[in-house]
Amino acid sequence: MRTHLLRRTSLEVVAVLVALVVFVVPFLFMFLTASKDESESADLTFALPTEWKILDNIKGVFEARDGMLFTAFRNSIVLTVVSVTILVVLCAMVGYVIQRRPGRAADIANALVLSGLIIPPAVVPTIWVLQQLHVFKTLPGLILVEVAFNMSFCVLLFRAFVAAIPRELDEAAMIDGCTGLSLFFRVIFPLLRPVTITVILTSSVFIFNDFVNPLYFLPGDENATVQLTLYNFTNQFDTQYNLLFMNIVLVTVPPLVLFIFFNRKIVAGMTSGAVKG
Repeated sequence: MRTHLLRRTSLEVVAVLVALVVFVVPFLFMFLTASKDESESADLTFALPTEWKILDNIKGVFEARDGMLFTAFRNSIVLTVVSVTILVVLCAMVGYVIQRRPGRAADIANALVLSGLIIPPAVVPTIWVLQQLHVFKTLPGLILVEVAFNMSFCVLLFRAFVAAIPRELDEAAMIDGCTGLSLFFRVIFPLLRPVTITVILTSSVFIFNDFVNPLYFLPGDENATVQLTLYNFTNQFDTQYNLLFMNIVLVTVPPLVLFIFFNRKIVAGMTSGAVKG
């Protein structure tokens, strides 16, 4: 028994040390570099700065490119809020219909959802579709892209959770006169709160931190998102590492804080959906 406890404790200590090396050490290096002046940060050494330049570097980041970071934060917030709202409502309805209406149509929908997880998205055809819809290089076009690329994962989560809701609730609601949208939004959707919180948090972090999709589908300084502002401090001949790392810190902190505070809700929503499904 004592040997088993000692082995378990050793494994836990090793896991904590690995987590520190993988997550904490890089963040600490990033913060220290962001606190140095331009010449000292160019060395990229893991050392304390001789003079802390935190406020100066924050000011420099927000003033770069005529306050481009303010525009980027606005675009990212709008992109995240609208995309996540559409994902939650649409994917909850799709997951409910697929789970409650088995048949050939549901099988086809399931195949499409799984293909969305397996088949990687193609950039050129997506650009062509956006151009035909006249939404290429626009925020609504990028919102459609984010919704499409994240829909499969969200539908699977909602479908697994809907499977845990007894069908008797549907039948009782129908007897009381609820049908269609009224049945879903008044009876089913409130019961999906745990998995809804999970979808909101995971999708928000992913979309807010997305770099590739805005780069391809929303070019232009006026359309920049927070991740694209990293280009503000690097060019062909020189890189301002202090401002670059400070920009990374400012962009990383909001989703990191969100994830830390709601970590238990994320895990609870995913595990309950997986087990009940």
